[in-house]
Amino acid sequence: MSVPTITLNNQTAIPQLGFGVFQVPPEQTADTVTKAFEAGYRHIDTAQMYGNEQETGVAIAASGIPRDELWITSKLNNTFHRPDDARRAFDETLAKLGLAQIDLFLIHWPLPKSYGGDFVSTWQVLTELVADGRARSVGVSNFQPEHLDRIVAETGVVPVVNQIEAHPYFGNEAAREATHRHGAVVEAWSPIAQGAVLDDPAIVGIGEAHDKTPSQVTLRWHVQRGDIVFPKTMSPERMAENFAIFDFELSDDEMATITGLDKGEAGRTGPHPDELNVDA
Repeated sequence: MSVPTITLNNQTAIPQLGFGVFQVPPEQTADTVTKAFEAGYRHIDTAQMYGNEQETGVAIAASGIPRDELWITSKLNNTFHRPDDARRAFDETLAKLGLAQIDLFLIHWPLPKSYGGDFVSTWQVLTELVADGRARSVGVSNFQPEHLDRIVAETGVVPVVNQIEAHPYFGNEAAREATHRHGAVVEAWSPIAQGAVLDDPAIVGIGEAHDKTPSQVTLRWHVQRGDIVFPKTMSPERMAENFAIFDFELSDDEMATITGLDKGEAGRTGPHPDELNVDA
């Protein structure tokens, strides 16, 4: 089963389904990523904050998979937003992953109340990484509409993606609309709301109609919305289950039913991007 790709605004093609290693303990990461590769995943999403880049790199090196068949993403730690810190941190990411070039590097959080409210200079550093060839693509994560508007207005460079919390209980529609308005693609983190949607009667019922699990139905909803998604699991069985979402299609009514589960801000599981900050 092949995973479809989405063409980003810099004309690179990213696999729409990936594998996330958030909360995978470092000592288990190499084995977990290896199992993901064996299940067919070729898109891996990690971050400096996760503390498992080096172990992800071990799995990449041991996989034997040609480099041009892999898509590797990482993200800048919140403590490294100052330009020189961001440059050093990126160098460390490449070294830990064992790569000469990363496919996608993101600002993890905008932190609008930290660093004097300056995330634009951080974004400028990321654009340098594309110019010098060490990053194929750069983007952002958890950016609100006003954050996107500001970096594009002040630099003229549009991120290729905005990775945001999105799931049936929290569609995050304002951030999705702003991302699309700028010509970027949405990546959805916490795609099953940390499991909260899996017992929802509407999703369970749709799954029964397709002989699919609630997780498969939810991931399929994301895919049909045009978002990139990377579920996280350490179970090989769940890895295979999450991968098997391209042999069925939800109807327009089913899509609308799932979209209608949105609870707005009450459905958010993570911090609000305007409120998460660091001492700087």
